Amino acid sequence: MFCNFYQDRKVFVTGHTGFKGSWLCEWLLHLGAHPVGYSLQPKTKPALFEQLGLARRMDHNIYDIRDPGVLQACVEACQPDIVFHLAAQPLVRRSYADPVHTYETNVMGTINLLEAVKHLKKPCAVVVITTDKCYENHEWIWGYRENDALGGHDPYSASKACSELVVQSYRKSFFGISAKKNIALASARAGNVIGGGDWAEDRIVPDCIRALLSKNSITVRNPNATRPWQHVLEPLSGYLRLGQLLYPDQGVASGELCSAFNFGPNVESNQTVGALVDAMLGHWPGDWKDQSDPNAPHEAGLLNLNIDKAWNDLKWRPVWEFSTTVKETMQWYREITESGHKPECISEFTRKQIAYYCENARQKNLAWAVQYR
Repeated sequence: MFCNFYQDRKVFVTGHTGFKGSWLCEWLLHLGAHPVGYSLQPKTKPALFEQLGLARRMDHNIYDIRDPGVLQACVEACQPDIVFHLAAQPLVRRSYADPVHTYETNVMGTINLLEAVKHLKKPCAVVVITTDKCYENHEWIWGYRENDALGGHDPYSASKACSELVVQSYRKSFFGISAKKNIALASARAGNVIGGGDWAEDRIVPDCIRALLSKNSITVRNPNATRPWQHVLEPLSGYLRLGQLLYPDQGVASGELCSAFNFGPNVESNQTVGALVDAMLGHWPGDWKDQSDPNAPHEAGLLNLNIDKAWNDLKWRPVWEFSTTVKETMQWYREITESGHKPECISEFTRKQIAYYCENARQKNLAWAVQYR
């Protein structure tokens, strides 16, 4: 996979204790990479990072992305080939409750990371992960493209738009043609990610799982909101593909790839929250009730992504359809529940799911999954 690019590479991952970060580090280990993590302690109980036993299998560092001195020292010690910046305050509703922390983490955290990378004297590819919510949302039916206007109603979305502007500025000011040519910088904007091992508060899939485990009705606050649902492995394959091609020795003109990329699902996966919950209940019997609150903080009602650029420039496209995404997500939770949450069972099934996803990608002849660039 990825032309064996990640074999023996040092990969610096911020936010490695989170949901997406844990899946990414598990995959990197499978690829033969040497991931070095930088993050706060896992925020949930249980936490996928701990369920996978990643602390004993990788270089694991617990620090705050808002501490520039410690961050720079860790980057300098790592001397990474690739950086994936995932550390963030990722929840919309929490951003209303604590906007200062959200901006400090999501904006200044990105600045601190890029300042640390500036001091590297070796080639390095940097992928900053933001979100599809960084766009100025007009609630229109067609997908947002990478050159559409940035914006954000809630503090979380606005902070991610700010992060994108920071990336643009640093790319032009410090990592561009007239500056450090050994650092290649891009950003990645993913749609709504679901998958096994997400235990976060205020997110629809873990909320559903908690209700199902306790045999309660699922409460849904925005059943008619439409989102581009995708399995967590989908954007991760995009991030890994982008990191591979972005690296300065890969023979690709950096100007073509040092930019923003959307990673989203096929159009049919743009489904309402209610449709997602119904699909989940097809694999785990239960019921749900509408608990919409007209006085709740604003959240986007309609959001789609255009992924043409990722296909044209990276030869990347999604592997799983909506039904498979839901099935594989629910199967993960069912498997680990039936196993009694045994760590060895969780690790084994997670690795099997990665292998199954990669095999499906090979069957589709996707460039990252077969032996050509």
